[in-house]
Amino acid sequence: MDTSLLAALKARPELQTQAADALRRDGDRAPLTLRKAGVAPDLAAAALTLAELREQARGKFGDRAASLYFTRAGLEQATRWVVAERRAARFARHAAAVTDLCCGLGTEALAFAEAGLRVEAVDLNEATAEYARANAEAAGLAVGVEVGDALSTPLLESAFADPARRSGAGRHFNPAEYSPPLNDLLAHMATTGFAALKLGPGISHEWIPEGAEAEWVSVDRDVVEACLWLGEAAEVPRRASLCKAGEWHELTGSGEEKAPVGEVAAYLYEPDGAVIRAGLVAELAEQLEAHTANETIAYLYSDELRETPFARAWKVEEVWPLHPKKLKALLAERGIGRLTIKQRGTGIDPAALRKQLKLKGPNEATLVLTRLREAHAAILCQEA
Repeated sequence: MDTSLLAALKARPELQTQAADALRRDGDRAPLTLRKAGVAPDLAAAALTLAELREQARGKFGDRAASLYFTRAGLEQATRWVVAERRAARFARHAAAVTDLCCGLGTEALAFAEAGLRVEAVDLNEATAEYARANAEAAGLAVGVEVGDALSTPLLESAFADPARRSGAGRHFNPAEYSPPLNDLLAHMATTGFAALKLGPGISHEWIPEGAEAEWVSVDRDVVEACLWLGEAAEVPRRASLCKAGEWHELTGSGEEKAPVGEVAAYLYEPDGAVIRAGLVAELAEQLEAHTANETIAYLYSDELRETPFARAWKVEEVWPLHPKKLKALLAERGIGRLTIKQRGTGIDPAALRKQLKLKGPNEATLVLTRLREAHAAILCQEA
């Protein structure tokens, strides 16, 4: 959506409501509904796109999505509100003002402003900056938005950055291809005392600078981002932060410890993805008095069931050799027709195995494919 269409939509809030109603009521016929109401084709398309994006944004922003302005690319990269709000609170405990680099649609800037910080937001793209201004206006928050290069923007007493990880060629997994490149951005952010930098959750540990805190964040078991805390903001080497049912839980540590190795036990724990990516499986094992069965695989085992927000637990029922033909017969004997298949360390494609098993029966179970020491095994279990 270009900025002239954005301006036209801002000037006509009744059209925004009309488009949302038409989309809910008429579905694919919504464009015709707006055309019959006399709305110009390009404006009708823009209004319906905004209504569609606002509906998609509810998962990230809840009810506040209904008043914000989105682009598809901007919504995809935008931080979930619960995460942005928590990060802004951490900034507000240490600073009064923040520079928001690569601000995109400005939603992170809104969280900073709501937390009481003075916010100066910057984006390289004029159209994107206009969306950030529109969102600040819609939220009734004082956010300064300027067009500029993140690498040459003077920083306030704290800074945040969310570099673009997509281009016309698709998603970039190499931080050197971010816009701006990660190393250049890190060097610039070192000019302020308190800083944080949002990254994709798949970031390799080799990109974590010395002295930084690397945090992985999951929301309801979905790992949504990594964040580097820099300078005075770094508190621990590694952190896993989990939001479950609106409540936050944190696990911290060095990220370098190794869990003890032992045998399969009565319960199998699968750590949350944020714990695994942060390298904190050993710290969780210590909490649970658990161990791994292979030092390279993140499943934990214990004879005691302990409640934890950091892992799901299964009751181990049987342990079998990992032979598809034998598994087919064993599962058939037990009448298991609904089977969740998990795997770590075996290289087996669960979907391909499922076809071989030809499951039938009224019972349900989970089958975990893994390695015990170096032996491949299938563990039949039920969620505890």
